[in-house]
Amino acid sequence: MKGLKRNIDKIKPHFEKGGKLEKLHSVFDGFYTFLFTPNETSRSGVHIHDSNDSKRTMITVVLALMPCCLFGMWNIGLQHYLAIGDADRNFFSLFFYGFFAVLPQILTAYIVGLGIEFIVAQMRGHEIQEGFLVSGILIPMICPVDTPCWMLAVAVAFAVIFAKEVFGGTGYNFLNVALVTRAFLFFSYPSKMSGDHVFVQLGSQQAVDSFSGATPLGQLASSSDGAVTLTNVLGDPLTATDIFFGFYPGSWGETSTFCILIGAAILLLTGMANWRIILSGVLGGFFMALIAHNWASPLYPVSYLTPFEQLGLGGFMFAIVFMATDPVTACRTNIGKYIYGALIGIVAILIRVYNTGYPEGAMLSVLLMNCFAPLIDYCVVNSNIRRRMRRITVKNS
Repeated sequence: MKGLKRNIDKIKPHFEKGGKLEKLHSVFDGFYTFLFTPNETSRSGVHIHDSNDSKRTMITVVLALMPCCLFGMWNIGLQHYLAIGDADRNFFSLFFYGFFAVLPQILTAYIVGLGIEFIVAQMRGHEIQEGFLVSGILIPMICPVDTPCWMLAVAVAFAVIFAKEVFGGTGYNFLNVALVTRAFLFFSYPSKMSGDHVFVQLGSQQAVDSFSGATPLGQLASSSDGAVTLTNVLGDPLTATDIFFGFYPGSWGETSTFCILIGAAILLLTGMANWRIILSGVLGGFFMALIAHNWASPLYPVSYLTPFEQLGLGGFMFAIVFMATDPVTACRTNIGKYIYGALIGIVAILIRVYNTGYPEGAMLSVLLMNCFAPLIDYCVVNSNIRRRMRRITVKNS
């Protein structure tokens, strides 16, 4: 690394002010700070800097996503070979099938998203922000494996431009960019975002007669009264183990609760996620699922799923751990974080159970609470101000 740094330092003056490549300074600075910790120091005042800058924060989040990402690649291969009746494959066959299936999506998301951010940084003369390091991997993980790359490119461009750059770029967006991408895809190309064949990649191979690529939540939504036995792609009933470890079709990064919990542990131990949002989100979802499961009546759609099944299926846990905890779009106050997380959990299950037209509510729930986060913080802060003013009034009287 020292040799690499010496060679890069030799060409660095060309990209600084007065150099022949000064117009590309933001591009060079983005690569330079990605590879090495900046050594600039403050010239005035008292400041304390640590080496954990925003780029390394984003890299930590990407590392926390790796268990879900790697498992998802393997699960894509598993679902594919189960569907075509050739499940007797080794680990590497399953993994590399999934790896090459999602690689075009990952490359599309990063090329389009980072390309737009590079262009905007050049136009504004700003340094390149690093927020898309996380969004670029999140976006493919929350989409079906068969999502066409051109659709993904259009959605990523829309989300980066209209949900992020028009508000000032990284740190100024009030909506989660990855979820805006998913919402754009869902409402613009619904046939490619739901159904029996978008979550299991078959290619040109024929599925077995009993094949069903519908997700468990999709199976519930398509039943007349919600009373249905959840099955895998071969029609066999799903077990608690299948649900917890994620051996079923779905958006390939979201199915494994086990891997999501590993990612949550990494985020919490490194201080990258706030435990208040995760805890309140899970409790809010559990509470709403308990009500829907035990207090259902003929007047409302019945939820036959237990609270644990509701939390383990679909994208609920993934949204709580990796989407709701986004520090840019979440609440800033501690009390606000409890309220914010609880409402995400409650609304997500509420949409699932009482809206038969949309089987998954996590995406809409987080986006809705993104809009209300500033209001929640405003109410919490003003409540504190009023309480302290009353104390002053009582003391002076």
